[in-house]
Amino acid sequence: MNILIVDDEAPARERLAQLVGDIGGHQVVAGARNGQEAIRLAEQHQPDVVLMDVRMPGMDGLSAAGHLATAPAPPAVIFVTAYGEHALEAFQAQGVDYLVKPVRRERLEAALDKACRLNRAQLGALEEQADGDGRRQHILCRRRGALELIPLEDIHCFQAEHKYVTVFHDSGEDLIEESLRQLEDEFGDRFVRVHRNALVARDRLAGMEKDLDGRHYLQVRGNPRRLEVSRRHVADIRRLLRLQGERDGGRM
Repeated sequence: MNILIVDDEAPARERLAQLVGDIGGHQVVAGARNGQEAIRLAEQHQPDVVLMDVRMPGMDGLSAAGHLATAPAPPAVIFVTAYGEHALEAFQAQGVDYLVKPVRRERLEAALDKACRLNRAQLGALEEQADGDGRRQHILCRRRGALELIPLEDIHCFQAEHKYVTVFHDSGEDLIEESLRQLEDEFGDRFVRVHRNALVARDRLAGMEKDLDGRHYLQVRGNPRRLEVSRRHVADIRRLLRLQGERDGGRM
């Protein structure tokens, strides 16, 4: 692929160009110092991929990516930055990936491979896929130093511990920094509170049992963990399971 590198620091551009050369199979066609120059050079060279710094004087990387997205054949944008707080904005700007400096060759190679695979329709899915009201359809997490998106439909439950929340999903588990309250407010129609420290996907409710001490535990489809159901939520969970059973019976 043809690659445009955008960074206001020349040593950073040179290091990325060296990494691209070490990976092989790609060509750096130009380097830009800011967003305005990136737009001009992208029009001139028609790159397949833009390695874009976020914080730059003048037009920043997020604004430049927005302009590039309006081109007839927009390039894939991979954000490269020393700062992690712009991750969600980067994905909402339809960035293919988000690399934190210092960039490792393995991470850059994986990001370029992803750019090769993704088409524009898939890039749109990386943002907040429209479900009729514009709500998020992915949860953002950091995995082994990289930022990843977890499809909401793959999530079994959220469980809070200390200041972090663990997301249990079809591919494993990850930590996020959103609170259960925020998640419940946004996704209350898809997840139900079962305990002060847990939300469970409504379509993953599989059953509830009571132990000898009178505590109730929820069985979650796709997840071997049993989650304790607090006393105040037992009646609601029992009602949801009954409704689910009636629906399943009606489909038989």
